[in-house]
Amino acid sequence: MIRIAKMSDTKIALSEAGLPSFTAMPVLGRGKGHGDLEKAADVDPEHHELISEMPRLKSKRMITLVVTDEKKDLAVETLIKANQTGKSGDGKIFVIDTVGSIRVRTGESGDETLD
Repeated sequence: MIRIAKMSDTKIALSEAGLPSFTAMPVLGRGKGHGDLEKAADVDPEHHELISEMPRLKSKRMITLVVTDEKKDLAVETLIKANQTGKSGDGKIFVIDTVGSIRVRTGESGDETLD
């Protein structure tokens, strides 16, 4: 999950790293919401219903990038380098094992479908 504003940098970085194939989708989400909690601390207890409205969902991009085990570290490093600002909201990377893959057009399966 990354900031929308970092999408262009991410595309370039992945391409330059030899990882040009991925899927990106618009998503909504939120993290811990520290900024929203700080605002909520000043809310009068009689108006606590306002607190539930404060942690708003933010627009992000979810990138799905499936790579071989050998390219996993390169992919993670590239995503971090392209998206890290040091500020809350930089994003999150989930590394998940994939059971397999099949190229629909040819019926090939396994790692060769990822290149």
